[in-house]
Amino acid sequence: MKSAVLPQVRVDPELRAELESMLRKGETLSEFIENTVRSAVQYRRARAEFHARGEAAWQEYSRTGVAHPADQVIGEMRERLKVRRQHLHVPPAKAR
Repeated sequence: MKSAVLPQVRVDPELRAELESMLRKGETLSEFIENTVRSAVQYRRARAEFHARGEAAWQEYSRTGVAHPADQVIGEMRERLKVRRQHLHVPPAKAR
C-alpha cells in the first residue's frame, strides 16, 4: 500500500522545542508524531469498543433483567488477571 502524508500542524516554537527535547536518541520528529498518532488511534478504538460492550451489556440487562453481583464479576476478573500474570511470569501486585 502506498503511504500517505498527514496534514502539517502549526505549533508554537516553545512546544516544538519541548517536543524535540523529549525525542529519544536517534528518533526523528516524524517517527514521534507517527507513533503518537498510532497510540491515539489505538486508544480511541479501544475506548469505542469498551463503550460498545458496555452499551450491549446495558441493552441485554434492559431486555432480560438479569444482572451479576459486582463481587462475582470482580472475583472473575481477578482470577483472569492472576492466570494472565502467571502466563506472562509477572509477580502478583501487592494487596492494598
